Amino acid sequence: MPPTARHEAATQKGRATRDRIIAAAADLMYRHGVAGTSTPAVRDAAGVSSSQIYHYFADKDALTRAVIAHQSEAVLSHQAPLLARLDSFDALRSWRDVVVDAARRANGAGGCPLGSLSSELADDHPWAREALAAGFNAWHEAIRGGLATMRDNGVLRARTDPGRLALALLTALQGGLLLAQAQRSTDALEAALDTVIDHIHDHAAATREPAVLGHGIDSGNNSSPSLPDH
Repeated sequence: MPPTARHEAATQKGRATRDRIIAAAADLMYRHGVAGTSTPAVRDAAGVSSSQIYHYFADKDALTRAVIAHQSEAVLSHQAPLLARLDSFDALRSWRDVVVDAARRANGAGGCPLGSLSSELADDHPWAREALAAGFNAWHEAIRGGLATMRDNGVLRARTDPGRLALALLTALQGGLLLAQAQRSTDALEAALDTVIDHIHDHAAATREPAVLGHGIDSGNNSSPSLPDH
């Protein structure tokens, strides 16, 4: 094998090993928390040696930072295609159904991967808070983009602020997932999302009823037409 090919194969193998470590750590941290996830546990779950972990990550903070990026990308890769197709209230409710169905299948367990990491890390680790805020900002932007499409297509009024509505929708989602985790029920999640979607519906563009031709209805006169004399 030529040196270039050997280097490329080694690089691909290295990326695969690194990705396997991150995926294993993400799963463990999601189920047990960052504090409850040890390097030996990651090592065993990923099927690597401790030296391989420290080859790619200087310490647990570096690995946790990679997990935050991994979870942010995972959320967006799932959400962005759905949000990119928003062009109607039916599409918005379809997105809502996907979110609720996922929580229902998990019986509320686990909550949101980014939300769980935020609860554990944001107060005491500024670097983690910044990384998590960036992940939420990207999520918010994806929702905002979908609502902006609805506005630009005339589904929502021109003066609608998609950024503010997206923030409300993301907040409802996060709060609903937290309560679903505690209550093992999607009732709160459904109520929160439905309430915000109802509010978004209040921003629907007004539609003009077409005049009915041939029945003597004048657009400037709302009175009923007179009956003919017999």
